[in-house]
Amino acid sequence: MTLIDRRVGLLFSLFVLLLVIVVARASWVQAVQGGSLSADAQSQQVETVLIPGHRGSILDRKGKPLAVSEDAASVFATPYQVEDPARAARKLARVLELPAEELLAALADRTSGFAYLARKVDLETAERIRDLDLAGIGLLPDSRRVYPQGRIAGQVIGSVGTDNQGLTGLEAAHEDVLGGDDGELEVVRDALGDELGRTTIDGAELGQDLRLTIDASIQSRADEVLKGIGRTYEPDGATALVLDPRTSEVLAMANWPGVDPADPTGADPDLLGNMATGFTFEPGSTFKAFTVAGALDDGIVEPGTVFDLPPTITIYDRTIGEAHERGHVSLTVADILAQSSNVGAVKIGLELGGRRFDHWIRRFGFGAPTGIDFPGEEQGIVIPPEDYSGSTMGNLPIGQGLSVTAAQMVGGFAAIANGGILQTPRLILESDGDAVGPPAGKRVIRRSTAKRVSEMLEGVLAAGGTAEETTVEGYTLAGKTGTAQKVVDGEYSETEYVASFIGFAPADDPRLLVSIVVDNPKGDHYGGSVAAPAFGEIAKFALPYLGIAPDGG
Repeated sequence: MTLIDRRVGLLFSLFVLLLVIVVARASWVQAVQGGSLSADAQSQQVETVLIPGHRGSILDRKGKPLAVSEDAASVFATPYQVEDPARAARKLARVLELPAEELLAALADRTSGFAYLARKVDLETAERIRDLDLAGIGLLPDSRRVYPQGRIAGQVIGSVGTDNQGLTGLEAAHEDVLGGDDGELEVVRDALGDELGRTTIDGAELGQDLRLTIDASIQSRADEVLKGIGRTYEPDGATALVLDPRTSEVLAMANWPGVDPADPTGADPDLLGNMATGFTFEPGSTFKAFTVAGALDDGIVEPGTVFDLPPTITIYDRTIGEAHERGHVSLTVADILAQSSNVGAVKIGLELGGRRFDHWIRRFGFGAPTGIDFPGEEQGIVIPPEDYSGSTMGNLPIGQGLSVTAAQMVGGFAAIANGGILQTPRLILESDGDAVGPPAGKRVIRRSTAKRVSEMLEGVLAAGGTAEETTVEGYTLAGKTGTAQKVVDGEYSETEYVASFIGFAPADDPRLLVSIVVDNPKGDHYGGSVAAPAFGEIAKFALPYLGIAPDGG
Protein backbone atom coordinates (compact mmCIF):
# COMPACT_ATOMS: atom_id res chain seq x y z
CA MET A 1 0.00 0.00 0.00
CA THR A 2 1.39 3.36 -0.99
CA LEU A 3 1.82 6.28 1.36
CA ILE A 4 -1.06 8.11 -0.38
CA ASP A 5 -3.37 5.15 0.10
CA ARG A 6 -2.52 5.01 3.82
CA ARG A 7 -3.28 8.72 4.20
CA VAL A 8 -6.62 8.38 2.43
CA GLY A 9 -7.54 5.46 4.67
CA LEU A 10 -6.58 7.43 7.77
CA LEU A 11 -8.69 10.44 6.74
CA PHE A 12 -11.63 8.16 5.95
CA SER A 13 -11.36 6.52 9.36
CA LEU A 14 -11.21 9.97 11.00
CA PHE A 15 -14.34 11.09 9.14
CA VAL A 16 -16.16 7.93 10.18
CA LEU A 17 -15.16 8.50 13.80
CA LEU A 18 -16.36 12.11 13.73
CA LEU A 19 -19.62 11.03 12.15
CA VAL A 20 -20.16 8.44 14.88
CA ILE A 21 -19.50 11.11 17.55
CA VAL A 22 -21.93 13.55 15.95
CA VAL A 23 -24.64 10.91 15.65
CA ALA A 24 -24.10 9.78 19.22
CA ARG A 25 -24.23 13.37 20.51
CA ALA A 26 -27.39 14.10 18.55
CA SER A 27 -29.00 10.96 19.92
CA TRP A 28 -28.02 11.96 23.47
CA VAL A 29 -29.39 15.48 23.09
CA GLN A 30 -32.63 14.28 21.56
CA ALA A 31 -33.22 11.35 23.89
CA VAL A 32 -31.85 12.62 27.19
CA GLN A 33 -31.78 16.46 27.10
CA GLY A 34 -34.51 17.08 24.61
CA GLY A 35 -37.20 17.79 27.21
CA SER A 36 -35.23 20.33 29.19
CA LEU A 37 -33.89 22.09 26.10
CA SER A 38 -37.37 22.26 24.67
CA ALA A 39 -38.58 23.83 27.90
CA ASP A 40 -35.71 26.34 27.81
CA ALA A 41 -36.57 27.29 24.25
CA GLN A 42 -40.21 27.60 25.15
CA SER A 43 -39.41 29.84 28.11
CA GLN A 44 -37.42 32.11 25.83
CA GLN A 45 -40.38 32.45 23.47
CA VAL A 46 -43.41 32.19 25.80
CA GLU A 47 -43.85 34.43 28.82
CA THR A 48 -46.62 34.25 31.44
CA VAL A 49 -47.76 37.71 32.50
CA LEU A 50 -50.07 38.63 35.38
CA ILE A 51 -53.21 40.56 34.50
CA PRO A 52 -53.98 42.73 37.54
CA GLY A 53 -57.48 42.48 38.92
CA HIS A 54 -58.70 46.01 39.53
CA ARG A 55 -59.56 46.87 43.11
CA GLY A 56 -63.07 47.92 43.95
CA SER A 57 -63.76 51.62 44.45
CA ILE A 58 -64.15 53.45 47.76
CA LEU A 59 -67.07 55.87 47.52
CA ASP A 60 -68.53 58.52 49.78
CA ARG A 61 -72.13 58.31 51.01
CA LYS A 62 -73.42 59.91 47.81
CA GLY A 63 -71.40 57.69 45.51
CA LYS A 64 -68.64 60.21 44.87
CA PRO A 65 -65.38 58.31 44.21
CA LEU A 66 -62.69 58.66 46.87
CA ALA A 67 -60.37 55.90 45.60
CA VAL A 68 -60.60 54.10 42.25
CA SER A 69 -58.37 51.91 40.10
CA GLU A 70 -57.49 52.66 36.50
CA ASP A 71 -55.52 50.91 33.78
CA ALA A 72 -51.79 51.52 33.88
CA ALA A 73 -48.60 49.89 32.67
CA SER A 74 -45.25 48.89 34.10
CA VAL A 75 -42.14 49.54 32.02
CA PHE A 76 -39.55 46.75 31.95
CA ALA A 77 -36.30 45.98 30.20
CA THR A 78 -34.56 42.89 28.89
CA PRO A 79 -31.07 44.37 29.38
CA TYR A 80 -29.13 42.01 27.12
CA GLN A 81 -31.37 43.08 24.22
CA VAL A 82 -30.82 46.81 24.73
CA GLU A 83 -28.50 47.97 21.95
CA ASP A 84 -27.23 51.25 23.44
CA PRO A 85 -27.98 51.42 27.21
CA ALA A 86 -26.77 55.00 27.67
CA ARG A 87 -28.85 56.32 24.76
CA ALA A 88 -31.91 54.32 25.87
CA ALA A 89 -31.54 55.62 29.44
CA ARG A 90 -31.46 59.23 28.24
CA LYS A 91 -34.60 58.79 26.13
CA LEU A 92 -36.50 56.95 28.86
CA ALA A 93 -35.49 59.50 31.49
CA ARG A 94 -37.20 62.31 29.58
CA VAL A 95 -40.49 60.41 29.38
CA LEU A 96 -40.48 58.78 32.82
CA GLU A 97 -39.04 61.85 34.59
CA LEU A 98 -36.50 59.65 36.34
CA PRO A 99 -32.72 60.13 36.67
CA ALA A 100 -30.91 58.74 33.61
CA GLU A 101 -28.22 57.36 35.91
CA GLU A 102 -30.80 55.27 37.78
CA LEU A 103 -32.17 53.83 34.54
CA LEU A 104 -28.70 53.18 33.12
CA ALA A 105 -27.77 51.14 36.18
CA ALA A 106 -30.65 48.75 35.40
CA LEU A 107 -29.99 48.66 31.64
CA ALA A 108 -26.24 48.13 31.90
CA ASP A 109 -26.51 44.75 33.64
CA ARG A 110 -26.12 42.60 30.53
CA THR A 111 -26.48 39.39 32.52
CA SER A 112 -30.03 40.27 33.54
CA GLY A 113 -33.02 38.97 31.63
CA PHE A 114 -35.58 41.27 33.29
CA ALA A 115 -35.65 44.55 35.19
CA TYR A 116 -38.49 46.90 36.12
CA LEU A 117 -37.81 50.49 35.11
CA ALA A 118 -41.06 52.10 36.29
CA ARG A 119 -44.23 50.77 37.89
CA LYS A 120 -47.82 51.90 37.32
CA VAL A 121 -47.28 54.66 34.76
CA ASP A 122 -50.40 56.15 33.17
CA LEU A 123 -51.45 55.01 29.72
CA GLU A 124 -50.38 58.26 28.04
CA THR A 125 -46.85 57.78 29.36
CA ALA A 126 -46.94 54.12 28.34
CA GLU A 127 -47.84 55.12 24.77
CA ARG A 128 -44.92 57.56 24.66
CA ILE A 129 -42.60 54.74 25.78
CA ARG A 130 -44.02 52.51 23.06
CA ASP A 131 -43.42 55.24 20.44
CA LEU A 132 -39.71 55.32 21.36
CA ASP A 133 -39.47 51.84 19.82
CA LEU A 134 -36.40 50.89 21.87
CA ALA A 135 -35.08 47.34 21.57
CA GLY A 136 -35.31 45.45 24.84
CA ILE A 137 -37.88 47.83 26.39
CA GLY A 138 -41.43 46.54 26.94
CA LEU A 139 -44.70 47.21 28.76
CA LEU A 140 -46.77 45.00 31.05
CA PRO A 141 -50.44 45.63 31.85
CA ASP A 142 -50.99 46.97 35.36
CA SER A 143 -53.42 49.06 37.38
CA ARG A 144 -52.96 51.91 39.80
CA ARG A 145 -54.94 53.58 42.56
CA VAL A 146 -56.02 57.17 42.01
CA TYR A 147 -57.85 59.58 44.31
CA PRO A 148 -60.30 61.87 42.49
CA GLN A 149 -60.90 64.03 45.58
CA GLY A 150 -57.20 64.51 46.27
CA ARG A 151 -55.75 64.09 49.75
CA ILE A 152 -58.99 64.24 51.77
CA ALA A 153 -59.40 61.49 54.36
CA GLY A 154 -55.96 60.14 53.46
CA GLN A 155 -55.42 58.26 56.73
CA VAL A 156 -58.96 56.88 56.71
CA ILE A 157 -58.94 55.64 53.11
CA GLY A 158 -55.46 54.23 53.57
CA SER A 159 -52.84 53.19 51.04
CA VAL A 160 -52.19 50.42 48.52
CA GLY A 161 -48.85 48.74 47.82
CA THR A 162 -47.08 48.15 44.54
CA ASP A 163 -48.85 44.80 44.17
CA ASN A 164 -52.28 46.44 44.57
CA GLN A 165 -52.82 45.12 48.09
CA GLY A 166 -54.20 47.30 50.87
CA LEU A 167 -51.54 48.34 53.38
CA THR A 168 -53.25 50.76 55.78
CA GLY A 169 -56.65 52.20 56.65
CA LEU A 170 -59.85 50.93 55.06
CA GLU A 171 -57.88 49.67 52.06
CA ALA A 172 -56.25 47.10 54.36
CA ALA A 173 -59.23 46.44 56.62
CA HIS A 174 -61.49 45.56 53.68
CA GLU A 175 -59.00 43.81 51.45
CA ASP A 176 -61.35 40.83 51.20
CA VAL A 177 -63.97 43.07 49.55
CA LEU A 178 -61.87 45.57 47.63
CA GLY A 179 -59.10 43.28 46.40
CA GLY A 180 -59.41 41.86 42.88
CA ASP A 181 -58.03 38.50 41.71
CA ASP A 182 -55.20 38.61 39.18
CA GLY A 183 -55.42 36.72 35.91
CA GLU A 184 -52.73 35.24 33.65
CA LEU A 185 -51.77 36.06 30.08
CA GLU A 186 -49.45 34.01 27.88
CA VAL A 187 -47.31 36.15 25.56
CA VAL A 188 -45.34 34.60 22.67
CA ARG A 189 -42.21 36.44 21.46
CA ASP A 190 -39.67 35.84 18.72
CA ALA A 191 -35.92 35.58 19.22
CA LEU A 192 -35.61 39.37 19.17
CA GLY A 193 -38.21 39.76 21.89
CA ASP A 194 -40.95 41.13 19.64
CA GLU A 195 -44.44 40.01 20.54
CA LEU A 196 -46.05 37.50 18.18
CA GLY A 197 -49.31 36.85 20.04
CA ARG A 198 -51.06 36.58 23.40
CA THR A 199 -53.57 34.18 24.96
CA THR A 200 -55.58 34.67 28.15
CA ILE A 201 -55.14 31.73 30.53
CA ASP A 202 -57.24 33.04 33.44
CA GLY A 203 -59.25 36.23 33.33
CA ALA A 204 -58.83 38.83 36.09
CA GLU A 205 -61.70 39.47 38.52
CA LEU A 206 -62.69 42.89 39.79
CA GLY A 207 -62.93 43.76 43.46
CA GLN A 208 -66.18 45.03 44.95
CA ASP A 209 -66.99 48.59 45.99
CA LEU A 210 -67.11 50.03 49.51
CA ARG A 211 -69.50 52.93 50.18
CA LEU A 212 -68.73 54.97 53.26
CA THR A 213 -70.85 57.09 55.56
CA ILE A 214 -68.42 59.96 54.92
CA ASP A 215 -69.63 62.97 52.95
CA ALA A 216 -66.80 64.24 50.72
CA SER A 217 -67.88 67.88 51.02
CA ILE A 218 -68.02 67.86 54.83
CA GLN A 219 -64.78 65.88 54.93
CA SER A 220 -63.09 68.48 52.72
CA ARG A 221 -64.30 71.30 54.98
CA ALA A 222 -63.07 69.50 58.11
CA ASP A 223 -59.66 69.01 56.47
CA GLU A 224 -59.44 72.71 55.66
CA VAL A 225 -60.41 73.74 59.20
CA LEU A 226 -57.70 71.50 60.64
CA LYS A 227 -55.16 73.02 58.25
CA GLY A 228 -56.05 76.39 59.75
CA ILE A 229 -55.42 75.04 63.24
CA GLY A 230 -52.11 73.66 62.02
CA ARG A 231 -51.02 77.03 60.62
CA THR A 232 -52.12 79.00 63.69
CA TYR A 233 -51.11 76.76 66.58
CA GLU A 234 -48.52 74.37 65.11
CA PRO A 235 -49.73 71.41 67.20
CA ASP A 236 -48.26 67.94 67.19
CA GLY A 237 -51.51 66.75 65.62
CA ALA A 238 -55.22 67.41 65.38
CA THR A 239 -58.35 65.46 64.51
CA ALA A 240 -61.96 66.29 63.73
CA LEU A 241 -64.88 63.85 63.88
CA VAL A 242 -68.28 64.79 62.46
CA LEU A 243 -71.30 62.52 62.77
CA ASP A 244 -75.06 62.37 62.83
CA PRO A 245 -75.87 61.61 66.49
CA ARG A 246 -79.19 60.01 65.53
CA THR A 247 -77.51 57.21 63.58
CA SER A 248 -73.84 57.59 64.62
CA GLU A 249 -72.91 57.71 60.92
CA VAL A 250 -69.52 59.40 60.56
CA LEU A 251 -69.76 62.27 58.08
CA ALA A 252 -66.10 63.25 58.34
CA MET A 253 -62.97 61.89 60.02
CA ALA A 254 -60.09 64.28 59.45
CA ASN A 255 -56.48 64.37 60.58
CA TRP A 256 -53.74 66.99 60.57
CA PRO A 257 -51.10 66.71 59.28
CA GLY A 258 -52.72 64.90 56.37
CA VAL A 259 -51.10 62.37 54.07
CA ASP A 260 -51.30 61.80 50.33
CA PRO A 261 -52.77 58.31 49.84
CA ALA A 262 -51.23 58.26 46.35
CA ASP A 263 -47.74 58.61 47.84
CA PRO A 264 -47.67 57.07 51.33
CA THR A 265 -43.93 56.43 51.07
CA GLY A 266 -43.37 60.18 51.24
CA ALA A 267 -45.10 60.49 54.63
CA ASP A 268 -43.75 60.08 58.13
CA PRO A 269 -44.89 56.57 59.21
CA ASP A 270 -46.21 58.08 62.45
CA LEU A 271 -48.65 60.18 60.41
CA LEU A 272 -50.23 57.24 58.59
CA GLY A 273 -52.32 56.32 61.64
CA ASN A 274 -55.81 57.66 62.22
CA MET A 275 -55.70 60.00 65.22
CA ALA A 276 -59.47 59.74 65.79
CA THR A 277 -59.18 56.06 66.73
CA GLY A 278 -55.50 55.62 67.57
CA PHE A 279 -54.58 58.63 69.72
CA THR A 280 -55.34 58.31 73.43
CA PHE A 281 -55.44 61.31 75.73
CA GLU A 282 -56.79 62.50 79.06
CA PRO A 283 -60.03 64.26 78.10
CA GLY A 284 -60.09 66.93 80.78
CA SER A 285 -63.25 68.96 81.22
CA THR A 286 -65.20 67.43 78.32
CA PHE A 287 -65.52 64.42 80.61
CA LYS A 288 -67.47 66.44 83.17
CA ALA A 289 -70.59 65.89 81.06
CA PHE A 290 -70.50 62.18 81.98
CA THR A 291 -69.87 62.96 85.67
CA VAL A 292 -73.00 65.11 85.69
CA ALA A 293 -75.05 62.63 83.60
CA GLY A 294 -74.34 59.78 86.02
CA ALA A 295 -75.22 61.86 89.09
CA LEU A 296 -78.44 63.08 87.45
CA ASP A 297 -79.51 59.60 86.39
CA ASP A 298 -78.83 58.26 89.90
CA GLY A 299 -80.99 61.06 91.32
CA ILE A 300 -78.13 62.44 93.40
CA VAL A 301 -78.37 65.95 91.93
CA GLU A 302 -80.66 68.11 89.82
CA PRO A 303 -79.59 70.86 87.41
CA GLY A 304 -80.50 73.42 90.06
CA THR A 305 -78.76 71.73 92.98
CA VAL A 306 -76.43 74.29 94.58
CA PHE A 307 -72.90 73.52 95.76
CA ASP A 308 -70.79 75.80 97.93
CA LEU A 309 -67.40 75.84 96.27
CA PRO A 310 -64.19 77.01 97.93
CA PRO A 311 -61.34 78.22 95.69
CA THR A 312 -59.67 74.80 95.95
CA ILE A 313 -60.47 71.33 97.22
CA THR A 314 -57.99 68.86 98.72
CA ILE A 315 -58.45 65.13 98.13
CA TYR A 316 -55.87 63.25 100.20
CA ASP A 317 -52.49 64.42 98.88
CA ARG A 318 -53.80 66.46 95.95
CA THR A 319 -55.12 70.02 95.96
CA ILE A 320 -57.35 70.85 92.99
CA GLY A 321 -58.12 74.38 91.90
CA GLU A 322 -59.82 76.07 88.96
CA ALA A 323 -58.31 76.98 85.63
CA HIS A 324 -58.56 80.61 86.74
CA GLU A 325 -58.28 81.79 90.33
CA ARG A 326 -61.51 82.80 92.05
CA GLY A 327 -62.92 83.25 95.52
CA HIS A 328 -65.57 81.27 97.37
CA VAL A 329 -68.76 80.86 95.26
CA SER A 330 -72.03 78.95 95.20
CA LEU A 331 -72.91 77.37 91.84
CA THR A 332 -75.70 75.16 90.59
CA VAL A 333 -74.89 71.93 88.76
CA ALA A 334 -75.81 73.70 85.51
CA ASP A 335 -73.37 76.52 86.31
CA ILE A 336 -70.65 74.03 87.28
CA LEU A 337 -70.92 72.47 83.82
CA ALA A 338 -71.21 75.78 81.94
CA GLN A 339 -68.26 77.35 83.76
CA SER A 340 -66.30 74.06 83.83
CA SER A 341 -65.64 74.21 87.56
CA ASN A 342 -63.09 71.60 88.64
CA VAL A 343 -64.00 71.93 92.29
CA GLY A 344 -67.70 71.56 91.50
CA ALA A 345 -67.14 68.48 89.31
CA VAL A 346 -65.06 66.84 92.04
CA LYS A 347 -67.80 67.46 94.60
CA ILE A 348 -70.39 65.88 92.28
CA GLY A 349 -68.07 62.92 91.71
CA LEU A 350 -67.63 62.45 95.45
CA GLU A 351 -71.41 62.40 95.83
CA LEU A 352 -71.50 59.57 93.28
CA GLY A 353 -68.70 57.57 94.88
CA GLY A 354 -66.09 55.43 93.18
CA ARG A 355 -68.21 52.35 92.41
CA ARG A 356 -71.07 54.28 90.79
CA PHE A 357 -68.67 56.56 88.95
CA ASP A 358 -66.91 53.52 87.47
CA HIS A 359 -70.30 52.07 86.53
CA TRP A 360 -71.25 55.18 84.58
CA ILE A 361 -68.05 55.72 82.66
CA ARG A 362 -67.97 52.09 81.56
CA ARG A 363 -71.65 52.28 80.66
CA PHE A 364 -70.79 55.14 78.30
CA GLY A 365 -68.26 52.86 76.59
CA PHE A 366 -64.95 54.01 78.07
CA GLY A 367 -62.27 51.41 78.68
CA ALA A 368 -63.31 49.34 75.63
CA PRO A 369 -63.09 49.82 71.85
CA THR A 370 -66.16 51.39 70.28
CA GLY A 371 -66.18 48.71 67.58
CA ILE A 372 -65.94 51.27 64.78
CA ASP A 373 -65.04 49.58 61.50
CA PHE A 374 -61.43 50.78 61.39
CA PRO A 375 -58.25 48.78 62.08
CA GLY A 376 -56.07 49.28 65.13
CA GLU A 377 -58.61 51.05 67.33
CA GLU A 378 -57.26 51.85 70.79
CA GLN A 379 -59.42 51.29 73.87
CA GLY A 380 -57.92 53.82 76.26
CA ILE A 381 -57.31 53.18 79.96
CA VAL A 382 -59.88 53.11 82.76
CA ILE A 383 -58.58 51.82 86.09
CA PRO A 384 -60.89 49.55 88.12
CA PRO A 385 -62.21 50.78 91.50
CA GLU A 386 -60.09 48.28 93.41
CA ASP A 387 -57.01 50.09 92.09
CA TYR A 388 -58.18 53.57 93.08
CA SER A 389 -55.85 55.58 95.30
CA GLY A 390 -56.96 58.16 97.82
CA SER A 391 -56.86 60.98 95.27
CA THR A 392 -58.44 59.07 92.35
CA MET A 393 -61.89 60.57 92.88
CA GLY A 394 -60.26 63.98 92.73
CA ASN A 395 -58.94 63.16 89.26
CA LEU A 396 -61.54 61.13 87.40
CA PRO A 397 -64.55 63.50 87.66
CA ILE A 398 -62.53 66.23 85.90
CA GLY A 399 -61.22 63.91 83.18
CA GLN A 400 -57.80 63.11 84.58
CA GLY A 401 -56.31 59.74 85.48
CA LEU A 402 -57.87 57.92 82.52
CA SER A 403 -57.33 57.97 78.77
CA VAL A 404 -59.85 57.95 75.93
CA THR A 405 -60.05 58.25 72.16
CA ALA A 406 -61.93 60.82 70.13
CA ALA A 407 -64.14 58.02 68.80
CA GLN A 408 -65.13 57.05 72.35
CA MET A 409 -65.90 60.67 73.24
CA VAL A 410 -68.17 61.24 70.24
CA GLY A 411 -69.92 57.97 70.98
CA GLY A 412 -70.64 59.10 74.53
CA PHE A 413 -71.74 62.61 73.53
CA ALA A 414 -73.92 61.18 70.76
CA ALA A 415 -75.76 59.20 73.46
CA ILE A 416 -76.44 62.46 75.31
CA ALA A 417 -77.53 64.19 72.09
CA ASN A 418 -79.84 61.42 70.80
CA GLY A 419 -81.80 60.80 73.99
CA GLY A 420 -79.64 58.27 75.82
CA ILE A 421 -78.75 55.53 73.28
CA LEU A 422 -75.11 54.48 72.93
CA GLN A 423 -74.31 53.33 69.38
CA THR A 424 -71.14 52.22 67.64
CA PRO A 425 -69.90 54.96 65.29
CA ARG A 426 -70.41 53.83 61.67
CA LEU A 427 -68.08 54.21 58.70
CA ILE A 428 -69.54 51.74 56.18
CA LEU A 429 -72.90 52.04 54.40
CA GLU A 430 -72.47 49.37 51.72
CA SER A 431 -69.98 46.55 51.26
CA ASP A 432 -69.91 44.24 48.24
CA GLY A 433 -73.22 45.74 47.08
CA ASP A 434 -75.01 44.92 50.31
CA ALA A 435 -76.23 47.55 52.77
CA VAL A 436 -74.55 47.40 56.16
CA GLY A 437 -77.24 47.97 58.75
CA PRO A 438 -76.68 50.02 61.89
CA PRO A 439 -75.49 48.07 64.93
CA ALA A 440 -77.95 47.71 67.75
CA GLY A 441 -77.67 50.50 70.29
CA LYS A 442 -78.28 50.27 74.02
CA ARG A 443 -79.86 52.73 76.39
CA VAL A 444 -77.31 54.08 78.85
CA ILE A 445 -79.23 56.94 80.50
CA ARG A 446 -82.87 57.93 80.69
CA ARG A 447 -84.22 60.18 77.96
CA SER A 448 -85.05 62.81 80.57
CA THR A 449 -81.45 62.74 81.82
CA ALA A 450 -80.07 63.17 78.32
CA LYS A 451 -82.38 66.13 77.73
CA ARG A 452 -81.35 67.86 80.95
CA VAL A 453 -77.64 67.38 80.26
CA SER A 454 -78.13 68.73 76.73
CA GLU A 455 -79.86 71.80 78.09
CA MET A 456 -77.03 72.40 80.54
CA LEU A 457 -74.45 72.05 77.77
CA GLU A 458 -76.11 75.00 76.01
CA GLY A 459 -74.76 77.14 78.82
CA VAL A 460 -71.17 76.40 77.75
CA LEU A 461 -71.75 78.47 74.59
CA ALA A 462 -73.97 81.07 76.27
CA ALA A 463 -72.83 84.22 78.03
CA GLY A 464 -70.47 83.32 80.87
CA GLY A 465 -69.69 79.87 79.43
CA THR A 466 -66.22 78.67 78.47
CA ALA A 467 -67.01 78.85 74.73
CA GLU A 468 -69.29 81.90 74.68
CA GLU A 469 -67.56 83.40 71.62
CA THR A 470 -68.40 80.42 69.39
CA THR A 471 -71.69 80.99 67.58
CA VAL A 472 -73.49 79.88 64.44
CA GLU A 473 -76.12 82.40 63.43
CA GLY A 474 -79.63 81.02 63.64
CA TYR A 475 -78.74 77.91 65.64
CA THR A 476 -78.62 77.15 69.36
CA LEU A 477 -75.49 75.13 70.13
CA ALA A 478 -74.55 72.79 72.97
CA GLY A 479 -71.15 71.41 73.86
CA LYS A 480 -68.23 71.21 76.25
CA THR A 481 -64.68 72.52 76.25
CA GLY A 482 -61.68 70.55 77.44
CA THR A 483 -58.18 71.66 78.42
CA ALA A 484 -56.07 68.81 79.75
CA GLN A 485 -52.46 68.77 80.85
CA LYS A 486 -50.43 66.07 79.12
CA VAL A 487 -48.50 63.54 81.15
CA VAL A 488 -44.80 63.81 80.33
CA ASP A 489 -42.31 61.46 82.04
CA GLY A 490 -44.95 60.45 84.57
CA GLU A 491 -45.90 63.99 85.62
CA TYR A 492 -48.43 66.55 84.46
CA SER A 493 -46.73 69.05 82.17
CA GLU A 494 -47.02 72.78 82.75
CA THR A 495 -46.41 73.50 79.05
CA GLU A 496 -48.07 70.72 77.02
CA TYR A 497 -51.85 70.36 76.75
CA VAL A 498 -54.61 68.73 74.73
CA ALA A 499 -57.30 71.25 73.77
CA SER A 500 -60.67 69.85 72.78
CA PHE A 501 -64.30 70.66 72.17
CA ILE A 502 -67.35 68.50 71.48
CA GLY A 503 -70.61 70.09 70.47
CA PHE A 504 -73.89 69.44 68.70
CA ALA A 505 -76.67 71.37 66.97
CA PRO A 506 -79.47 72.25 66.90
CA ALA A 507 -79.42 71.89 70.68
CA ASP A 508 -83.09 70.93 70.98
CA ASP A 509 -83.01 68.40 68.11
CA PRO A 510 -79.37 67.44 67.49
CA ARG A 511 -78.55 66.31 63.95
CA LEU A 512 -74.87 67.25 63.80
CA LEU A 513 -72.13 66.46 66.31
CA VAL A 514 -68.53 67.65 65.94
CA SER A 515 -65.45 66.77 67.98
CA ILE A 516 -62.16 68.67 67.74
CA VAL A 517 -59.00 67.42 69.50
CA VAL A 518 -55.73 69.37 69.24
CA ASP A 519 -52.56 67.81 70.60
CA ASN A 520 -50.04 70.23 72.14
CA PRO A 521 -51.01 73.53 70.47
CA LYS A 522 -48.47 76.35 70.69
CA GLY A 523 -49.22 79.89 71.84
CA ASP A 524 -52.64 79.07 73.30
CA HIS A 525 -53.89 75.84 74.82
CA TYR A 526 -57.48 76.35 75.97
CA GLY A 527 -60.26 74.27 74.44
CA GLY A 528 -62.53 77.31 74.33
CA SER A 529 -60.15 79.36 72.17
CA VAL A 530 -58.29 76.68 70.19
CA ALA A 531 -60.85 73.93 69.50
CA ALA A 532 -64.30 75.53 69.92
CA PRO A 533 -63.90 77.98 66.98
CA ALA A 534 -63.04 75.03 64.71
CA PHE A 535 -66.30 73.38 65.78
CA GLY A 536 -68.09 76.59 64.81
CA GLU A 537 -66.45 76.74 61.37
CA ILE A 538 -67.44 73.17 60.53
CA ALA A 539 -70.97 73.65 61.88
CA LYS A 540 -71.44 76.86 59.86
CA PHE A 541 -70.82 74.86 56.69
CA ALA A 542 -72.40 71.53 57.57
CA LEU A 543 -75.73 72.67 59.05
CA PRO A 544 -77.05 74.49 55.94
CA TYR A 545 -75.31 71.99 53.64
CA LEU A 546 -77.28 69.15 55.25
CA GLY A 547 -80.50 71.13 55.00
CA ILE A 548 -80.86 71.42 58.77
CA ALA A 549 -83.24 74.28 59.45
CA PRO A 550 -82.29 77.05 61.91
CA ASP A 551 -84.08 77.30 65.23
CA GLY A 552 -87.79 77.79 64.63
CA GLY A 553 -87.35 77.06 60.93
